[in-house]
Amino acid sequence: MTVSITESVELHNGIKMPVLGLGVWKTKDGDEVINAVKSSIQAGYRSIDTAAAYGNEDGVGIGIKESGIAREELFITTKVWNASQGYDSTLQAFDESRKKLGLDVIDLYLIHWPVKGKYKDTWRAMEKLYKDGAVRAIGVSNFQVHHLEDVIKGSEIVPMVNQIELHPRLTQLELRSFCQSHKIQVEAWSPLMQGNLDIPVLAKLADKYNKSAAQIILRWGLQHGIVVIPKSINPKRIQENAAIFDFTLSAEDSALLDALNENHRFGPDPDNFNF
Repeated sequence: MTVSITESVELHNGIKMPVLGLGVWKTKDGDEVINAVKSSIQAGYRSIDTAAAYGNEDGVGIGIKESGIAREELFITTKVWNASQGYDSTLQAFDESRKKLGLDVIDLYLIHWPVKGKYKDTWRAMEKLYKDGAVRAIGVSNFQVHHLEDVIKGSEIVPMVNQIELHPRLTQLELRSFCQSHKIQVEAWSPLMQGNLDIPVLAKLADKYNKSAAQIILRWGLQHGIVVIPKSINPKRIQENAAIFDFTLSAEDSALLDALNENHRFGPDPDNFNF
């Protein structure tokens, strides 16, 4: 049972990654993201997930600096955007992200989307960054099984993380099984279904455990060994999303959530994305 916000999973290279993080997609740069980062760190979060495409790496960097927490206690993720993919351009994009964040070393660097014809060259650049010690771990985001097979074939390093849309209405069993067999940690973006929580089963379980619908879903993810990164800018909600370590869903109740799967995406489909 995952019992503390300080708990982590061990990636296949031995690096420890917190099981809960703050996502900052669609969080405005400046005060909004600075305050969200500081609120989350104050609430006990130690992982922050951003991306070049979010346009808020500067603010995340300021929030980290103003939090007063030692850099080595934090786990910072960012991602290379589609337009920057390719070998040389990825290395350049990484330098830009690192400067904006004000960090010498990034904990996890991800390929944001599998841009056809480019992601293999991008992955070679990621391997170089990893070998050079500029990043502690490298991975991908939104990669399907066939993308992962393609990357793994002919590469020196298997991705350490695959960050995907994942929640009870999109359980991604086949992809999760593939990742598990290759020791790739699955991380869920939009774990709270972008706020679409009005589901009778969720309401029933929230009532049973005296928790919010969001807390029930996040706990479900943790119990499946999935890293979760809910997004919020509300300090109260940020704290609420972290209060998921004092209860456990029964196997039967977890199965009720598994059964909600409809392969329904709230975000884009990686195989039909306008890159």
